[in-house]
Amino acid sequence: MTKINKTNDEWKLELSDESFQVARLGGTERPFTGKYWDFEQEGSYTCICCETPLFKSDSKFDAGCGWPSFFQPLNEKAIDELPDYSLLAPRTEVRCSNCDAHLGHVFKDGPNPTGLRYCINSVSLEFTNKNNT
Repeated sequence: MTKINKTNDEWKLELSDESFQVARLGGTERPFTGKYWDFEQEGSYTCICCETPLFKSDSKFDAGCGWPSFFQPLNEKAIDELPDYSLLAPRTEVRCSNCDAHLGHVFKDGPNPTGLRYCINSVSLEFTNKNNT
Protein backbone atom coordinates (compact mmCIF):
# COMPACT_ATOMS: atom_id res chain seq x y z
CA MET A 1 0.00 0.00 0.00
CA THR A 2 1.33 3.43 -0.93
CA LYS A 3 1.26 5.96 1.89
CA ILE A 4 -0.99 8.96 1.28
CA ASN A 5 0.99 12.17 0.93
CA LYS A 6 -0.88 15.49 0.74
CA THR A 7 0.07 19.04 1.58
CA ASN A 8 -1.50 20.83 4.53
CA ASP A 9 -3.41 23.00 2.04
CA GLU A 10 -4.92 19.87 0.48
CA TRP A 11 -5.87 18.48 3.92
CA LYS A 12 -7.45 21.83 4.91
CA LEU A 13 -9.84 21.53 1.97
CA GLU A 14 -10.99 18.08 3.12
CA LEU A 15 -11.18 18.37 6.92
CA SER A 16 -13.01 20.50 9.45
CA ASP A 17 -10.83 23.04 11.25
CA GLU A 18 -10.80 20.92 14.41
CA SER A 19 -10.01 17.67 12.57
CA PHE A 20 -7.19 19.42 10.70
CA GLN A 21 -5.76 20.85 13.94
CA VAL A 22 -5.75 17.43 15.62
CA ALA A 23 -5.13 14.95 12.79
CA ARG A 24 -2.62 16.94 10.77
CA LEU A 25 -1.01 19.23 13.38
CA GLY A 26 -0.99 16.86 16.37
CA GLY A 27 -3.46 18.77 18.54
CA THR A 28 -5.86 17.33 21.11
CA GLU A 29 -9.58 17.87 21.47
CA ARG A 30 -10.88 18.82 24.91
CA PRO A 31 -11.89 15.83 27.04
CA PHE A 32 -15.60 14.94 27.25
CA THR A 33 -16.39 17.00 24.13
CA GLY A 34 -15.82 14.58 21.23
CA LYS A 35 -18.71 12.85 19.53
CA TYR A 36 -17.42 9.34 20.29
CA TRP A 37 -16.22 9.48 23.91
CA ASP A 38 -19.64 8.44 25.26
CA PHE A 39 -20.82 6.55 22.17
CA GLU A 40 -21.93 2.93 22.30
CA GLN A 41 -23.13 1.86 18.85
CA GLU A 42 -21.76 -1.27 17.21
CA GLY A 43 -19.58 -0.78 14.17
CA SER A 44 -16.11 0.29 13.16
CA TYR A 45 -13.96 3.40 13.39
CA THR A 46 -11.85 4.61 10.48
CA CYS A 47 -9.30 7.38 9.99
CA ILE A 48 -11.00 10.74 9.28
CA CYS A 49 -8.36 11.51 6.66
CA CYS A 50 -8.09 8.33 4.59
CA GLU A 51 -10.81 5.94 5.78
CA THR A 52 -8.32 3.27 6.86
CA PRO A 53 -10.08 0.88 9.28
CA LEU A 54 -8.59 1.40 12.76
CA PHE A 55 -10.78 0.06 15.57
CA LYS A 56 -13.95 -2.00 16.11
CA SER A 57 -16.57 -1.11 18.68
CA ASP A 58 -16.04 -4.42 20.49
CA SER A 59 -12.59 -3.18 21.59
CA LYS A 60 -13.97 0.15 22.90
CA PHE A 61 -14.32 0.68 26.65
CA ASP A 62 -15.07 3.50 29.09
CA ALA A 63 -11.73 4.58 30.52
CA GLY A 64 -13.26 7.62 32.21
CA CYS A 65 -10.70 9.88 30.54
CA GLY A 66 -13.05 11.80 28.23
CA TRP A 67 -11.79 10.38 24.95
CA PRO A 68 -12.80 7.23 23.08
CA SER A 69 -10.63 4.40 24.37
CA PHE A 70 -9.88 1.05 22.78
CA PHE A 71 -7.85 -1.90 24.07
CA GLN A 72 -6.58 -2.92 20.62
CA PRO A 73 -6.49 -1.68 17.03
CA LEU A 74 -8.22 -3.58 14.25
CA ASN A 75 -4.81 -4.97 13.27
CA GLU A 76 -1.19 -4.15 14.03
CA LYS A 77 -0.61 -2.67 10.57
CA ALA A 78 -3.39 -0.08 10.94
CA ILE A 79 -1.44 2.20 13.27
CA ASP A 80 2.09 3.37 13.90
CA GLU A 81 3.38 4.06 17.39
CA LEU A 82 5.99 6.79 17.88
CA PRO A 83 7.79 8.15 20.94
CA ASP A 84 6.37 11.52 22.08
CA TYR A 85 8.45 13.72 24.38
CA SER A 86 6.31 16.87 24.07
CA LEU A 87 5.23 16.76 27.75
CA LEU A 88 7.20 16.15 30.93
CA ALA A 89 6.53 12.40 30.89
CA PRO A 90 7.30 10.42 27.73
CA ARG A 91 4.27 9.02 25.91
CA THR A 92 3.59 6.92 22.83
CA GLU A 93 1.81 8.71 20.00
CA VAL A 94 -0.56 6.77 17.74
CA ARG A 95 -0.78 7.64 14.03
CA CYS A 96 -2.65 6.16 11.08
CA SER A 97 -0.15 4.02 9.21
CA ASN A 98 -1.68 4.97 5.85
CA CYS A 99 -1.63 8.78 6.04
CA ASP A 100 0.25 9.68 9.26
CA ALA A 101 -2.82 11.32 10.83
CA HIS A 102 -2.37 11.95 14.55
CA LEU A 103 -4.97 9.84 16.37
CA GLY A 104 -3.98 10.11 20.02
CA HIS A 105 -1.77 8.13 22.41
CA VAL A 106 -1.52 4.61 23.80
CA PHE A 107 -0.98 3.90 27.50
CA LYS A 108 -0.25 0.70 29.43
CA ASP A 109 -3.20 1.05 31.82
CA GLY A 110 -5.96 -0.60 29.82
CA PRO A 111 -8.08 -3.69 30.45
CA ASN A 112 -7.43 -7.30 29.53
CA PRO A 113 -6.67 -8.91 27.21
CA THR A 114 -4.01 -6.38 26.08
CA GLY A 115 -3.55 -4.09 29.09
CA LEU A 116 -3.45 -1.18 26.62
CA ARG A 117 -5.56 1.98 26.35
CA TYR A 118 -5.58 3.62 22.95
CA CYS A 119 -6.84 7.10 23.87
CA ILE A 120 -8.08 8.51 20.56
CA ASN A 121 -9.46 11.92 19.54
CA SER A 122 -13.02 11.72 18.18
CA VAL A 123 -12.19 14.27 15.47
CA SER A 124 -9.57 11.88 14.08
CA LEU A 125 -12.21 9.18 13.57
CA GLU A 126 -15.23 8.43 11.44
CA PHE A 127 -17.77 5.81 12.55
CA THR A 128 -19.62 3.28 10.40
CA ASN A 129 -22.62 1.59 11.99
CA LYS A 130 -22.49 -2.23 12.01
CA ASN A 131 -25.71 -2.32 9.97
CA ASN A 132 -24.04 -0.22 7.23
CA THR A 133 -20.89 -2.33 6.85
